[in-house]
Amino acid sequence: MDKNEFHVLIKYCFLKGKNTVEAKTWLDDKFPDTAPGKSTINDWYAKFRSGEMSTEDGDRSGSQKKLLPTETIKKSTK
Repeated sequence: MDKNEFHVLIKYCFLKGKNTVEAKTWLDDKFPDTAPGKSTINDWYAKFRSGEMSTEDGDRSGSQKKLLPTETIKKSTK
């Protein structure tokens, strides 16, 4: 099962009123080899509690930036 499908299942648990421990237990029971970890479930619950109900991954603040070629850096420092 892909990551986005688990996000939908986590949202389902959230909307059904399950807490994170109940959601983790249910997911472990149904998908013992591939269920997401406790911290992933906690992160998604926090997102849903804040009002963000999308199950898509957003941009990450720590994503890598495109590096400038060293020649461009040398020109800008002159």
